[in-house]
Amino acid sequence: MSARGERISARGIATDGAANRLRYLALTHGRPLWRLAEAGRGVRLRLNAALIDSAIREMPGRPEPLSTRSGYTSWTSLTDRTYMARHLPPVPGRDEGRPPPDRAAGLFARGEEMIPCPRSTVLFAYFAQWFTDGFLRGDTEVPRDPRRTSSNHEIDVNPVYGLTEEQAGAIRAFDGGLLKSQIINGGEFPPHLCENGKIKSEFSALRVALFDLIDEPRRDTLFATGGDRGNAQIGFTMFTVLFLREHNRVARVLADAYPRWDDERLFQTARNIVIALVVKLVVEEYINHITPYHFRFLLDPALSKRLARAPWHRQNWASIEFNLVYRWHSLVPSELVAGGRELPLADTLFGSALLPEAGLGRLFEEASEQRAGRIGLFNTDPVLRDVDVASIAGSRAVDLAPYNDYRAHCRFPRVRRFEQISGDPRVHEALRDMYRDVDDVDLYVGLFAEEPGSARAILPPLLTKIIAIDAFSQALTNPLLAPRVCNAETFSPEGMRIIGGTRTISDVLHRNVPEDPRPRFVGMTWRGAR
Repeated sequence: MSARGERISARGIATDGAANRLRYLALTHGRPLWRLAEAGRGVRLRLNAALIDSAIREMPGRPEPLSTRSGYTSWTSLTDRTYMARHLPPVPGRDEGRPPPDRAAGLFARGEEMIPCPRSTVLFAYFAQWFTDGFLRGDTEVPRDPRRTSSNHEIDVNPVYGLTEEQAGAIRAFDGGLLKSQIINGGEFPPHLCENGKIKSEFSALRVALFDLIDEPRRDTLFATGGDRGNAQIGFTMFTVLFLREHNRVARVLADAYPRWDDERLFQTARNIVIALVVKLVVEEYINHITPYHFRFLLDPALSKRLARAPWHRQNWASIEFNLVYRWHSLVPSELVAGGRELPLADTLFGSALLPEAGLGRLFEEASEQRAGRIGLFNTDPVLRDVDVASIAGSRAVDLAPYNDYRAHCRFPRVRRFEQISGDPRVHEALRDMYRDVDDVDLYVGLFAEEPGSARAILPPLLTKIIAIDAFSQALTNPLLAPRVCNAETFSPEGMRIIGGTRTISDVLHRNVPEDPRPRFVGMTWRGAR
């Protein structure tokens, strides 16, 4: 605090480094110049590739020399992707200067009022959870091993299609390339998974997270989805249903355009198209929403050719750090608007029955009108406290390096005082009370304690950099975007038109709600944002 009691920002050249700060200021100022650069297609595409490439190069590229398999490099650690990659070596024996996980988790607890995000809607929170849970997955065995993952490591829309071909087979109609579905209140939904509380035999290959904790009446409302979390929360179910509808819509378009194609060709091509659509939405809507930059990134068909020889262009392998940075529980309000009602967060868990009742279009509109919470400390609903405790405990179980080590790894100066993490007295005083020294701060806590780079920023600097690096590299190394794959032979000419004509979730939603086709606002950015 200054002599006048004014808050002093922790963000500046001294704390973030000259190159980082100047790059941030250049990308967040001079809007007319950036719009001029975007006006020329050739300039825009070259600039698009250059900015993405330079962002990803801010951290050493894959393959990582280590995984959670061991603290040293071995053939197994380089090839066994049932373990998670890791960016930094383990650092054991740090507990003396740190609070117990349950006490550290208290730093995240929300008070009586949610602190709103300056730009994001609840739809942003829903999409972030839905698309990342497809490839940022922990161990599903009991007891859980914090080192292991059940991920395929790709953006493959497995919440819809499942992790295995056996699961995909359980939800396929094997007719016209379609997925199984039913009509309820005029809208298309997956079939119900259970009858009298038991999973139907046709869906025996499917799994449901926390199934044993769901009472029998609610089990009969669950949908049969490829992913095990398809019913976990209303936002997750909304996106799963939307892309089931989009798959079936695309399959019907392909069947009309290519009448000689059999069911298998129709299904596989429709799946290719839907996966490419989701990757495009990640780049052109989701990442553009996260970054407060004036330049808007594109998923240009030629982008993969421009970047195919980049040193980071290697097989995807989700890291344990990437898994950790996506615990954005503070985005979620304590009450969610659904079907005209404000529901406690707990009432939206396994709430699949709400979808046919309220209607898919209305739910997307309501999520787009409701503000999300600000990502940071002191803003997570108490219902999610156990998740924060588990996140901190899990990061310590695999001996993750502390926050300051990751700042250095991502080319930020190490902080020397708690005030350099955040200029908010409540934050830096709480950190000082919890930790012996700034070098003891857990990565999970430090990521969310950091002060954002500006009032418009959704994420703090270190979190922004890790997300940008991993999200871009995760999306752009998808096999469907490879130079010899991303073409009309893979997607069909009709599929290329569908992909090229889609830029937003709103585009997908508005062509998939024939039961309620009126225009509505659907977006991740709050309409009142500056």
